[in-house]
Amino acid sequence: MHSFRRDLALLRDRRFTLLFAARTISVLGSSFAPVALAFGVLGLPGATPRTLSTVLTAESLPMVVFMLVGGVIADRFPRHRVMMAGDGLNAVAFFSLAAMMLTGWTPVPVLAAAAALSGMAMAVLFPALTGIIPEVVPADRLQTANALLGLGANSSRVAGLVLSGATVVLIGGGWALAVSGAMFTVAALLVAALRLTPAERAAGERHSVLADLRGGWREFVSRQWLWVVVAQFSVLVMAAQAAHGVLGPLVAKESLGGAAAWSAVLTGEAVGMILGVFLALRLRPRRPILLGTVLTVPTGLPYLLLGVGAPLWAVVAGAVVMGICFDLFGVLWNTTMQREIPPASLSRVSSYDALGSLMFGPLGLLLAGPVAIATGPRPALVGCAGLILVVSLAALLSPGPRPCWRPTGRSPPPRPRS
Repeated sequence: MHSFRRDLALLRDRRFTLLFAARTISVLGSSFAPVALAFGVLGLPGATPRTLSTVLTAESLPMVVFMLVGGVIADRFPRHRVMMAGDGLNAVAFFSLAAMMLTGWTPVPVLAAAAALSGMAMAVLFPALTGIIPEVVPADRLQTANALLGLGANSSRVAGLVLSGATVVLIGGGWALAVSGAMFTVAALLVAALRLTPAERAAGERHSVLADLRGGWREFVSRQWLWVVVAQFSVLVMAAQAAHGVLGPLVAKESLGGAAAWSAVLTGEAVGMILGVFLALRLRPRRPILLGTVLTVPTGLPYLLLGVGAPLWAVVAGAVVMGICFDLFGVLWNTTMQREIPPASLSRVSSYDALGSLMFGPLGLLLAGPVAIATGPRPALVGCAGLILVVSLAALLSPGPRPCWRPTGRSPPPRPRS
């Protein structure tokens, strides 16, 4: 059992506090986007589920396509500057979307282009964030750091989802998207103040981009526990993207009262993720990958409840369960990667993780609209929940990684103290 007071003492570290504040505000900005963008697009004249699928696919596809490049960039350059660039790109994307919504000039190709810029920004941000944490905190505080970052991020999701739902209902999606842009701007300025010494950067030797990618791939495929779970998530995320991005908002609009109801579901998920943080601060499992994979089994619960016509309170409760499971999984997964992967290749391996996990996400978004039209959104949601259950059980039953559920425990060297 670990002391919660000792965990919170990490917030007295200036560099971790800057990273914590930047990440928290960045997530606050991004948490305005799901409700604002989904209902902003659905509220356009002549918009259909296919329109929403197109815009969300345009955001998701570049994130997948550029993820490996983002990993190489984050392993080559100071990661705090890479994160600053990602937050800056997000600010431009969301200010552009806001301007179009507020002026009424909303051609779908231009909306898709702005959404695509946000996807590129996330491809830059994600590998840098994973790689920067071991540079900022000592090796023995990694799980605490990941949990505290999750606490800030999830608290922002709760606040952002509640505020975005109210903003969309009272004023409109355009203003919510403008708030997102402002938040990303603040996050970029905070990250700019996070100056790391050269000894703490993953500079390494310079190779070609292809050589860097091959090196990251060798690190990735050499660990069965890593690639099996990533393969699982490639299917899980496809189903979750379809359900979360298109099918859920459609059912909320048709049967549950619209944006406010869907905001309540997303808020339930975020509350569950906050609860998961406190569990993550306490738990130190001997087999973190096994526990993390077990936790993915019930994550399709809210989609199943939506699909069978359960009342809103039950769907929100299911979202809380999903949030707890996903947050615990995320903390255990990130901490294990940061301890097992050499620091110089951590961002590249993280990019392979993200690419593998997200590569079918655009397909899920692209198919969700036509499937909803063909079968109705409720049967499609039940199908998504079933698919999540099947792939999660398959990962647990796969014979290959079972001897590797508990990683080797190699930790990166402690960071130099300034």
